[in-house]
Order: sequence, then structure tokens, then C-alpha cells
Amino acid sequence: MELKELESAIEGILFAAGDPVPTERLCLTLDQDRETVDSVCQSLADKYSYERRGVRIVKLDTSWQMCSAPEQAPYIRKALEGRKPAKLSQPALEVLSIIAYFQPVTRAYIEQVRGVDSSYTVGLLLERELICEAGRLNVPGRPMQFRTTKTFLRSFGLTSLEDLPELPGAGQEGDQLTMELESAIQRLKTAEEQEQEGGGEQD
Repeated sequence: MELKELESAIEGILFAAGDPVPTERLCLTLDQDRETVDSVCQSLADKYSYERRGVRIVKLDTSWQMCSAPEQAPYIRKALEGRKPAKLSQPALEVLSIIAYFQPVTRAYIEQVRGVDSSYTVGLLLERELICEAGRLNVPGRPMQFRTTKTFLRSFGLTSLEDLPELPGAGQEGDQLTMELESAIQRLKTAEEQEQEGGGEQD
């Protein structure tokens, strides 16, 4: 397959998908190796950014996605005002931070860290597709575990979980862990606000 044809195919797939498309799926669909697909996707991403196109191609962990350009955010928000998701509440950010840093985790673990019932908040994050179910823990009762999603990465401008702000006190308990989580929550809140102000709306 010629380079132009490959670029065109990838653009078409990403545009039609809307959601992140795993690199492996692109490889199987286009009969290309991972190195080639990643190279072409990155080349397209650089080209879109350099030419200040209205859309961008971004990498999310091991997937690629087409989304709108950050500088077009004011116009997109105005046009799609009714579709703009509400900002996360403080409890939602707390639960999301715990899941992001300690995933996969059960609701019981989240409630142990927070000290309050978190069932409603977990359900809200599931509805927003920021977290998803990650199988059941192999203990009596087999409680469900949760982890973050690619939507979480895109919403906070992260390429992978490795881009999360460092949590120095992750191995500690009590007040120290609480302070570190509060600091992480504030960083996530700032990231969410910047991402909403800067764009990144999905096509």
C-alpha cells in the first residue's frame, strides 16, 4: 500500500470511529506492522498540528483518535453548548483520583480511603465513561474492580497513565496519603479546567 493511500485509510478510519482506535486494530485492518502504523499516525498528527487544521490526531496509550483542535474550542463550545459535559464535582475528582492512582480498585477500597459511601459517585463516573469495570476480585463476595478508560486520558490531556502527576505518598497511610491525594485531585481539577478551556472536543 502506497503511503498516501495508507494515510488516507487511517484518516478515514479515525474519523468514522470517533472513539480511540487501538494500533493493533489498525495494523490488522491495513495489513501493516505496528512500527509503520505508529509512524504514519504520528506523521499525520504532526502535519495536522503544523498546518493548524481544525482537527487533530492524538495518541492515547496504545490507541489513536481524531479530535478537534484546541484553538477551535470557543466556537465548538458555542455551537454545541447543550452537549458540554458538566465539570466534575470534588467527590467525583476524589474517587477518580483514587481509581487512577491505585487501579484496579474495588468500591470498598475507595470508601475505605474516603471514609464515605461512594456508590453514587462511582456510578456517575461509569456513566461519563471515565472509568469502567475491570473484573471481579478473587475474594469472598467477588467485588467488582474499576479502572480508568481512554476517555479519562483524553479528558485530562494524558497520553498514558505514566503521565499522571507523581504521587510521592502512594505507599503511605492516613493523613499523609490524604494530603497527597488532595494534591493530586487539585492537579487533576486544574488539568480538567485547562482541557475544557483549551478544547479537545471529540468529533
